[in-house]
Amino acid sequence: MPKIEVRNLYKVFGPHPLQALKKLQAGLSKERLLKQTGHTVGIHNVSFTVEQGEIFVVMGLSGSGKSTLVRCINRLIEPTDGEVYIDGENVTGLSLDKLRLLRQKKLAMVFQRFALFPHRTILQNVAYGLEIQGIEKKVREEKAYEVLQTVGLKDWAAVYPEQLSGGMQQRVGLARALAVNPDILLMDEPFSALDPLIRKEMQEELMELQEKLQKTIIFITHDLDEALKLGDNIAIMKDGLIDQIGTPEEILTNPATEYVANFVTDVDRSRVLRAENIMIRPTAHVSSNDGPRVALRKMKEEALSSIFVIGDDRTLVGIVTVDRAVEAVKHKVTDLKKIVETDIPVTSPDTLIQDLLPMAVTARVPIAVIDENKKLMGIIVRVTVLAGLLGGGEDSNDVGDS
Repeated sequence: MPKIEVRNLYKVFGPHPLQALKKLQAGLSKERLLKQTGHTVGIHNVSFTVEQGEIFVVMGLSGSGKSTLVRCINRLIEPTDGEVYIDGENVTGLSLDKLRLLRQKKLAMVFQRFALFPHRTILQNVAYGLEIQGIEKKVREEKAYEVLQTVGLKDWAAVYPEQLSGGMQQRVGLARALAVNPDILLMDEPFSALDPLIRKEMQEELMELQEKLQKTIIFITHDLDEALKLGDNIAIMKDGLIDQIGTPEEILTNPATEYVANFVTDVDRSRVLRAENIMIRPTAHVSSNDGPRVALRKMKEEALSSIFVIGDDRTLVGIVTVDRAVEAVKHKVTDLKKIVETDIPVTSPDTLIQDLLPMAVTARVPIAVIDENKKLMGIIVRVTVLAGLLGGGEDSNDVGDS
């Protein structure tokens, strides 16, 4: 069961939304609906699921419907039609009392403009949600202080919001949301009011917190770079509709519509694509129990100048070059282990291409992609790194490990 499921959600703004909705569902365009009835379409038949512990980013330009969508999930805005499920429970069918309880226990929201109380200390601001829940003062302040430590603001507990920078105030807003220990965080453009440097720091801090806390997060942004950096999955919205849902790599390498393609045209792929996106499966390798002659024969068959050597459990041992193999045969060396080079470039599958560039420039042999058990998963050659930067990584699968 997904943590969050949105089914065929609509939001129509105006005096007679249900009547307007019928026309919209009958095929009337958003523009004609506005002209004929004066009603505005905020969300148009949106469906998606979010898994436990996932960061699901909803990205779009101003007016795309993304902020309306996130507010329909906790019913700060009432949907016109459709359903929202959290842990299998139909949120759109809850009474106000049950909805209030859901918001207190399972949901927390972080806004763009911090929304801090200027007359309360930072500690009191962070403890506010617990106060609403009726938690006694000592317990809620202990919890609030603990969360302030988590976001690095424990030394600022006694000051007031006006004494903090914008980035620090947003961390207080995040701490206030975390203090109630919600299952789900709804974050509506939380970093867009910050300057670029602080915004980057907050993105990094959110990812670090997510590694520890594993919350389910719906994150709203108009910034594609931010979406690609944070999202496990991304939904791109336009005119109340979702144009495409996919992983950052899918959005970048296989845009579903011209609108999405235009969005990703100028994206720096090296900051999104990873080693696993551009690696190729090694078509030839030898066992550490093989000899130099076997290595030479396989290199000749595959037209390679080097070949990887693996152990019985497919762990990477090293690499043998054609020159060393020829010398070994000439001198009647039969033990391949004696000519294996073990000081070779290796990387993990989740390494960003931008971090591979220095290694690719200096590497004499292909870069080996290995997992946490040192098993060989794939290889990367210099041309593949460059092709990945240009968006052609998927066209480089015929490149050998030489």
